[in-house]
This record gives sequence, C-alpha cells and structure tokens, in this order.
Amino acid sequence: MELATAAVASTAGAHRYLRRFSSPNYSSLPSSSSSSFARQFSALSASASTSRAQRRRLPVASAAVELREASSQGGDSVRVTETLQPGSSVKFSVEVPPSICQECYETTLQEYAKRFKIPGFRPKKAVPEDILLNYVGPKHVQDATVEAILRHTLPQALASVEDRALEDSVRILTKFEDMANSFSLDTVFRYDVAVDVAPEVRWLSEDKYKNLKVVVEIDEIVDAEKAAEKELKRRHKALGLLRIVADRGLQVGDLVVLDIFAESISSDGSKGEKIPSAESKGFHLDTEENNNLVPGFLGSLIGFRPGETRSFPLQFPESFEQDSLQGVRAQFTVVCKELFYRELPELDDSLAGKLLPGCTTMDQVQERILQRCKEVEKTAIEQATDNAILDQLGKLVEVDVPRALFQEQGQQLYGAKLLQLQVLK
Repeated sequence: MELATAAVASTAGAHRYLRRFSSPNYSSLPSSSSSSFARQFSALSASASTSRAQRRRLPVASAAVELREASSQGGDSVRVTETLQPGSSVKFSVEVPPSICQECYETTLQEYAKRFKIPGFRPKKAVPEDILLNYVGPKHVQDATVEAILRHTLPQALASVEDRALEDSVRILTKFEDMANSFSLDTVFRYDVAVDVAPEVRWLSEDKYKNLKVVVEIDEIVDAEKAAEKELKRRHKALGLLRIVADRGLQVGDLVVLDIFAESISSDGSKGEKIPSAESKGFHLDTEENNNLVPGFLGSLIGFRPGETRSFPLQFPESFEQDSLQGVRAQFTVVCKELFYRELPELDDSLAGKLLPGCTTMDQVQERILQRCKEVEKTAIEQATDNAILDQLGKLVEVDVPRALFQEQGQQLYGAKLLQLQVLK
C-alpha cells in the first residue's frame, strides 16, 4: 500500500521526478581506455537482467509495440521499436544506421587526434587513420565509438517519453561488451534500453472517491503552543550551569551519566543473551526528556547516587521503535557515574537577547518563538493532510509501480534503518 501511495504521489507531482535528456557531449570521450565505461554498462545490464528475472512475467499485447523513426540532425533516421513492459516501464529497441556509426567513428578519431601528440606529426595536422589507430589502439577507438553512438542516439530514442520519464531510471539492457563485439561500420548497430515512466492510475471503482472521508491525525509535537513552551524551556536550560550533586540522590530535572547493560529474560525467568543495542557506556540522560526511554526505566533510577549500581527487569513496549526489541523482557544493570543539577538564571527581560538575538523583552521572545512554531505547525498540518489523502487514494486505485519507485522506497527505508541503528548505539 505504501508503494501504491507513493506511485499516486509521483503521478500527481510527476514534474518533480522528470528531467529532459540532454544532447551528447563529445568532449568527454575516454582517453586511453574505456574499461570503466564498459564496467558501468555491464553492471547496468546485469542489474536489469536480474530485475527482469525476478519480476513476474506478464504478456505484452501487440498494441503495446510501436515502431517509429527518430531523425538524426540532417542525416539518416534511428529506427526505434517501443514495447510496454510490466512495472510502468518502456523498452526501446534501437537500430542505428551505418551512416551515423561512421559519423561517430570519425568524430572519435578527430577527438583522439586533438588529444594525443603523435610522433612525427605537427599539432593539429591530419594524421592518417591507420597510424592513429595503431597509436591509440583499435579496441580503445572501438569502445569510444560505441560510447559516442550511445550518447548521440539515446536522446533521440527516448524522445517520446522525455516528459514522463522518472529521473535516474534509464538503464541500458544490452551489455557493453556485446555492443562492442558486434560493432561494425558496415552494419546496423543495435541495442536495447529501458526507462520507467510515471504510472497510469486506474480507479478500482469510479464512485468510491465521491464518498471519500479523510481523517487527519496531528501529532502532539506540532501543537504550536506546547512546542513554543518546550522551545523556550530548552533555550533557558542551555543558559544554565551544571553543578555536581553531592548530598542527595537523583531526582527529575537532573542530568546523569550512566553505564547501561542489558540482558534478555527467557520465558522461564532465566537470563539470556546480551542486548547490545540497549547498552551504552557514558550515556548522558536528561531526566526531563525521557520520552524515548523504556517505561519504568527512569522511575527505577530515582534516588540514584554516584557509584551506585542498580539492577531491575523491564519490558520493551510493543510500540518500541526498534522492531527486534518490541515486547522483549530485559534485565537492566545500571551504574551511576556522575550526577548534576542545573543552576538556571532567572527568566526575565535581561535574558531576552541571550534567549533569542534581537529581542529586548521576554514578551518579544515568546511571541517570536510562538510565531515560528505556528509556521511549523501549519506546514506539519498541510503535510499530514496530504499524506492522509494519498493514503486513502492508495486504497482506491490500482497502480503498476515503477521499478524506480521500488528502489527509491528501498533506499529510504534502508537509510532510515541505518540512522536508527546509529542513534541506538
């Protein structure tokens, strides 16, 4: 459902993903070797082959195949066969006439002649083809010519979908090695390329959207009044001094440095394995900001003194952000290393400039912070509304999700998981 929703969103705002195919630039031809370019295209081809093998095979109707000719600049035409593919993808089988291949070959030789200083020939003087080939190497010239042909013909081949192609979804299906081996100036040059396009959204029922009801849930954190109060408190605390607690135990409002160890508890009550993601040494805990703690953790530390060690069992809630710890019972062992309290300055007009530069009174500080929080709240409400509408629309439509969106969603989920693991370390 998330992918369907993402596909709906991409179609609704497709202009964010689109880019035009630029004309080829002949100034960046490979110098002495095209091996890196060949490796790039081999990787693309292998990736595409694997992806196609994993996808469910769907029949393609004859109506999904279209033949057309893309005109080259003042010369022969490139013949292109378009075939619709599953996953909102279009495959292009491209046939390049020998005349264009010859043109790219000659351009490649000219570039090499400008770049290399051939012994016995003055700069910018014509170098016989056979001598230039022997100096540079026939294989290098051939690979560079294939690259030039691709850059010259790809924009023409993909012109029919340039306004709806998804960014970074173009992939060469033919291996570079196969293209290079089959290259000849006397025959048609062929290759296959595919690109994902903005998907077509189909209603499951044309009438369902008429009675669509959307409930927008706003998290408490975006409430402007509460957010402004919290922000003012954060800024006030930042101006305070930390003092060592010497004559009492921990209480809410203190800052404490802890060594935390955790072991899972088996169903029979015995201790199991260590839980590395729940352990930390030198962990700084602000007892006023305990929203991310396991329920009961802070309460078990009240009265804690430096040098003291406490051990207690707790259970991670089912809603815990780390999936592997949801519902897990654990035995925590905590060592109090240091304990501090904050000595805060009096909150009056004399602090206004330190709390928020440019302000002279506390009223100004509160007003400006509240205004900023209201802007954040407005943006959050708009985003939540968009998400709620898209979520409901995702249930009412059928979308052939493009491969590029699968990759994008996967990268986002992978990045979020990595960030989560880093935070928990």
